[in-house]
Amino acid sequence: MGPELHYQFVINRAAELQQEAASHRRVREAQAARKAQQQSGNRRLRAAFGKLRTS
Repeated sequence: MGPELHYQFVINRAAELQQEAASHRRVREAQAARKAQQQSGNRRLRAAFGKLRTS
């Protein structure tokens, strides 16, 4: 493999890895947002039932 071909291979592979990392990062952010939203909803539900119980 010539040096130019190897250089292009390395550049292409680096670009692929960066795209994969960006995709993985978006998935992780979406999972974290979903988890935070579910926990927030559970707190609201618990607060509403707590108010009903004490009244």
